[in-house]
Amino acid sequence: MTLYRDEGIVLRTQKLGEADRIVTVLTRRTGRIRAAAKGVRKTKSRFGARLEPFTHVDLQLYERRSLDLITQAETLRPYGERLVTDYPRYTAGTAMLETAERLTAEEGEPALRQFLLLLGGLRTLAERDHDPRLVLDAFLLRSLSVAGWAPALDECCRCGTRGGLRGFAIAAGGAVCANCRQPGAATPAPPTFALMLALLRGDWEYADGSEARYRAECSGLVAAYLQWHLEHGIRSLRHVERGPDDAGDPAGTAADDEPITRETV
Repeated sequence: MTLYRDEGIVLRTQKLGEADRIVTVLTRRTGRIRAAAKGVRKTKSRFGARLEPFTHVDLQLYERRSLDLITQAETLRPYGERLVTDYPRYTAGTAMLETAERLTAEEGEPALRQFLLLLGGLRTLAERDHDPRLVLDAFLLRSLSVAGWAPALDECCRCGTRGGLRGFAIAAGGAVCANCRQPGAATPAPPTFALMLALLRGDWEYADGSEARYRAECSGLVAAYLQWHLEHGIRSLRHVERGPDDAGDPAGTAADDEPITRETV
């Protein structure tokens, strides 16, 4: 058996037998892995609490034919401690973990940029300097960009025209001008486009000063765009706490409450 070390973020856990768990981790060097942790469900486990979702851990593992075996786990940053007591941040963080897992489809395929995005996103959530839904939307937009699916936001995705954007066509790839807009495309306000672009670029000064109605519209479009490309809904997005302005936003309702498919967009 080959012994190796890696650091990673615990995405989720599953019960295995009477006392063990299968732990899914997004690691810095190896990408997404699933490994067995023996005896971690016992009250006297040496490192059971270190293998909970949101935890940034340093791992030692044995490589095996089936599931690798975790033999040592040291906590680097326990982000879960800061998030579980704050429902909006906890649900946003849960959506980030699920998205990171879905966007790293191949086990053992290095995904350094996605790992760094998730690590930075959890750190930002835990620091509590920005609204959790803004942090989530920024993470989703940047993750889509890393995956090669960044939406067009400052030019028409069909003809490349800058300015005069009048719609957002999810299937076409983002913003569209008046000439290219087709029936059924969403019609976000110009400040919503500006907010999405600010989140993608990391302009937190603009994002933090945005109005609630534009944040709600932005969240609905980002969620719908993400789920379109994944072809399945992100289940945890249903639990992300929404503000009162979201209740009347068609894009937000469709994105969070209904799976987005190629037939419904």
